[in-house]
Amino acid sequence: MSDFEAVIGVEIHVQLSTQTKMFCGCALSFGDPPNVHTCPVCLAHPGVLPVVNEEAVRRALVIGLALGCEIAPRSIFHRKNYFYPDLPKAYQVSQFDIPICGRGEFVAIRDDGSEIRVGITRAHLEEDAAKLIHLGGRRAGAEESVVDFNRGGTPLVEIVTEPDLRSASDAATFLRQLRQTLLFLGVSDCSMEEGSMRADANVSIRPVGSHGFGTKTELKNMNSFRFLERGMEAEIARQEEVLRDGGR
Repeated sequence: MSDFEAVIGVEIHVQLSTQTKMFCGCALSFGDPPNVHTCPVCLAHPGVLPVVNEEAVRRALVIGLALGCEIAPRSIFHRKNYFYPDLPKAYQVSQFDIPICGRGEFVAIRDDGSEIRVGITRAHLEEDAAKLIHLGGRRAGAEESVVDFNRGGTPLVEIVTEPDLRSASDAATFLRQLRQTLLFLGVSDCSMEEGSMRADANVSIRPVGSHGFGTKTELKNMNSFRFLERGMEAEIARQEEVLRDGGR
């Protein structure tokens, strides 16, 4: 038995299956030709004003109620600033300090019938970025990159958990059962292959019995539960090796 235990929290991005985008009337349709579902709003032309998608708000509330979240009577959006070609505004419209859904809990069940109780920090609304396509190789060796703005502005709910998971297996079980719940609610198709559901995992380890937190590593944009579980297992093993060798 290891002297260390894992501390894992996850962030799940769920594309809502609405007919139109988060802040404009452009249609949502996976697999259409590039850049056919765009307008001045989702392309960030000067002077345009967004209008929030009422159905996206309703679906976010459905998710929040299913997770036992505190529902905010008043919620606001923020600008999350970063410069990247898939975000024409140079910021993402998201939520932070007053999310639409606050603290909640999700209970997953292991194969042996025991519970995995996972605290929900928040579930908030935001818009997805556009899709970058790298031609002539992967990103580092690509000859050029092009942008498909069809996906830009797609309504997302980001579900953020507390660092309550203690193994890669528990994290994968939680994610699978959360996906089943979202499918039952009908708020998203949760297609991992199409990127409708993506997960980030924040992984650290600490000595068994400790209540502090170690140095965490984030595994980003994983769209396969199996690969995410294997990635977390590899990261836990790597961090154990670092600590046993005197690192931090």
